[in-house]
Amino acid sequence: MTDENGAPSDILTGGASSTPEILPLLMLDKLILFPMAAMPIRLTDPNEKRLIDEAVLGPKLVAVLTLRESGGASHALDAAFDVGTTARILQLQRLPDDSLVVLLQALQRFRPRGLSRREPYPFVRVQVLEDKVTLPEKVPALATAIRQQMTRYAQLSPTMPDEATHVLDNIDDPGRLADIVAANLNISIDEKQKLLSLTDPRKRLERLVYVIGNELQVMETSHKIQAEVKSSIDASQREFYLRQQLKAIQDELGMGEKDRPEINEYREKIEALQLDDEIRKEALRELDRLSQMNEASAEYHVILTYLDWFVELPWNVETKDQLDIDRAEKILDEDHYGLAKVKKRILEYLAVRKLQPNAPGPILCFAGPPGVGKTSLGQSIARALGRNFVRMSLGGLHDEAEIRGHRRTYVGAMPGRILQGIRKAGSRNPVFMLDEMDKVGADFRGDPSSALLEVLDPAQNNTFNDNYLNVPFDLSRVMFIGTANVLDTIPWALRDRMEVIGIPGYVLEEKVHIARKYLVPRQMAANGIPPKRVTLTVPAIRRIVEFYTREAGVRNLEREIGTVFRGCATAIAKGRRKPIRVDTNDLGQYLGPERFYHEVLDRTRRPGVATGLAWTPTGGDILFVEATRMPGKGGLTLTGQMGDVMKESAQAVLSYVRANAESLGISPDDLKNFDIHIHVPAGAVPKDGPSAGVTMLTALASLLTGKTVKPNLAMTGEITLRGLVLPVGGIKEKVLAAIRAGVKHIILPERCANDLDEVPEKARKKVTFHFVTEMRDVLNLALGLKL
Repeated sequence: MTDENGAPSDILTGGASSTPEILPLLMLDKLILFPMAAMPIRLTDPNEKRLIDEAVLGPKLVAVLTLRESGGASHALDAAFDVGTTARILQLQRLPDDSLVVLLQALQRFRPRGLSRREPYPFVRVQVLEDKVTLPEKVPALATAIRQQMTRYAQLSPTMPDEATHVLDNIDDPGRLADIVAANLNISIDEKQKLLSLTDPRKRLERLVYVIGNELQVMETSHKIQAEVKSSIDASQREFYLRQQLKAIQDELGMGEKDRPEINEYREKIEALQLDDEIRKEALRELDRLSQMNEASAEYHVILTYLDWFVELPWNVETKDQLDIDRAEKILDEDHYGLAKVKKRILEYLAVRKLQPNAPGPILCFAGPPGVGKTSLGQSIARALGRNFVRMSLGGLHDEAEIRGHRRTYVGAMPGRILQGIRKAGSRNPVFMLDEMDKVGADFRGDPSSALLEVLDPAQNNTFNDNYLNVPFDLSRVMFIGTANVLDTIPWALRDRMEVIGIPGYVLEEKVHIARKYLVPRQMAANGIPPKRVTLTVPAIRRIVEFYTREAGVRNLEREIGTVFRGCATAIAKGRRKPIRVDTNDLGQYLGPERFYHEVLDRTRRPGVATGLAWTPTGGDILFVEATRMPGKGGLTLTGQMGDVMKESAQAVLSYVRANAESLGISPDDLKNFDIHIHVPAGAVPKDGPSAGVTMLTALASLLTGKTVKPNLAMTGEITLRGLVLPVGGIKEKVLAAIRAGVKHIILPERCANDLDEVPEKARKKVTFHFVTEMRDVLNLALGLKL
């Protein structure tokens, strides 16, 4: 029989008991309902929602079973546990997403006796299970024990309020007490089902005593772990707190950290490095720290990065030096023209290494103007020695940590650039070029030059200590080569540690040879010009050197040659098939008008102009000193961006002329009734130093005597009030600058004669040197004055 809705009629009529014999069956996933407990359940399945809707129209009762496995079949009794509860529908609520929330209150335990219908939802025959107490004398003691356990449980549980234990004090029925406690425990579904299946309240209480005891032990251990962790770390470091908690749990359970595969890999790499005991112990200590950390921690990756750097450094990896001196000489000559002094020093080093293999590497410093090949010379040295080459630019460096590295306490810490270069080279004996040493700065972050003192000291660099690595690394086998345009800005302590080798600028013939052998082939290849399609004649190269560039090196010369070849490449790309020959008359169409000319003759044709020589970081230059007079009261005006030292030289010049006016043939009235103006052109360029004293005196004497300075004559030197000529520096650069400007005669202080040894022999043959000790010698040579 069924009712008007299709449900079996005995659902409505019931049996002898108040619970119907057949009820609609609701199977739940991961939920256990204990008698007298109320629980909201969210339903989304259409059949389950229909079951609730139709049950509400009847006695509002359903049978509830729990699935053994999540996602099991909801219409098969075999998929559910064999004991469930009947439940009353107390409330329904429909949500906007069309799901249904039903509030169920469990009533009685039941055991299913088969299904009476399966579609559209199952109906189950229920056998109500009544509580039967055995050994009732044990029940009071068990109930008291459970109340005490739950009091402690409420103290340790963050989710159970303390007031919950007062409810248990008012429950006398042992079965109900056991069900309420079981419903509120945070235990597994299987454990809850075991408690639901026990119909003897005494057995349920005994089982609960055991279950609650285990839960209390776990909770007390957890609180103990948390107390230990909180005492050792700051409360705000949550991530670190969780890692410590995990470690404490492992220690409490006796579960030691097992080595991960990467730990064994790092251990093998460290052992294979064959390190000193002190360094090896430090590496293994960091490895042990790594093995005890969780992979998700930030410190884990810091140590991992440290070990990566450690094992990748070439602690004992060396390249074998090629000690064939003839081969090395051939390579150096192939790559660079001239530079005999540098090549000689390298060959001497090879000879010493051949006789004494353990000799420390030299620490050289190539000093010279830009574009003379200092950096490329380092690459040639590495090729000649058969060593790896690494270059580090020091220009603009302000942070000392760039040399020594950062300590690992800093975020993003790394080793210094010295060890980075060693790692990049892949050997511990590379040729290491420290470029632009004269351009190192210093600020609040430290002085990198001071850090370089240890790097470039052969007595210390065998135990160089990088802040990041924190263990000594041997740099004594590295061949350090520094480069600088000037030496004045390098601290004296650092300069003292290096063997300075001056590299002079090139003279005309050297530039022409370099252009023919190196620059022309390189620029032809760079601009895609096929061989023999373009010919740049030697006279054209010579004219480019003389009238389109004025430099100590060949950098601008290469640019101008490249400009010529780009113009030829344009013509070839447009379809020209005939070979192109570029001679002196053709340079204008590629390079435009000539930029420089020999102006010494033009500038010195009038009295009051003399040609001086000046030292500059780019290799020296000539300067013209002009003097004029005007009616006045004997004053002195100085212009041309002069420095203090140069102004003092001008004052000394005027004092000397006044003191020796009679011997110079100058009327005292010329000095008393006229103002003197001394000007050094190119006023936008700062000038300083005492070496222009001779030139200013010659210009002033030329003005006041009306005699012009001899053509093609230049000079340099400091003067005293007594007329002595003192030596000055930068002779090599000044002489080469004079030759570039077309000067044929140079006046130098006699004590500078030895400095000419640094000037290439070919350059010395181009000019005539006149050595002087007093100003009367200068005036005799320049103006023909017999004093």
